[in-house]
Amino acid sequence: MTTDEVLAGVGPRLRQMRKDREVTLAALSETTGISVSTLSRLESGLRKPSLELLLPIARAHQVALDELVGTPPAADPRVRSKPIVMGGRTHWPLTRQPGGLQAYKVLEPKRRQEPDPRTHEGYEWLYVLSGKLRLVLGEHDVVLTAGEAAEFDTRVPHWFGSTGEGPVEFLSLFGPQGERMHVRARPKGA
Repeated sequence: MTTDEVLAGVGPRLRQMRKDREVTLAALSETTGISVSTLSRLESGLRKPSLELLLPIARAHQVALDELVGTPPAADPRVRSKPIVMGGRTHWPLTRQPGGLQAYKVLEPKRRQEPDPRTHEGYEWLYVLSGKLRLVLGEHDVVLTAGEAAEFDTRVPHWFGSTGEGPVEFLSLFGPQGERMHVRARPKGA
């Protein structure tokens, strides 16, 4: 929606709001200090709305300014990305913006691989959706199952993949600048 389209909708919205509240132009003029003729031109679209005019009207009607202006509808929040296959793994990007924290849903097929730990700048968070994910991190060699999560500094030598028993599906959040994820977890048994 363009600025002109938003502004064109203000007048009718002002008139409807005033009529819904059963307020006359004269009464609104007295409350706001804006002349009747200016209010009438605003409502008919003959006068362009400005903050100096809209703020007193919003106060008089006891509404937020965006109710007078009409907030344009939010863009569709759904992320529609194509899967990316890299090294036999399928990645679905879950974030649209380049840089900063990146989120992926990953499907690792059933396969046995020899771990080849690597290091790089960043911080990673993994959450297993289904299957078993083997994580080699420094001196640790652990298997994460559905519902388990791990987070680590990627400057520590690491590798993760299938245990070879079946495919594994997991979420990966990665921060190239080393941003840490903040997760609140309920203690077991709570």
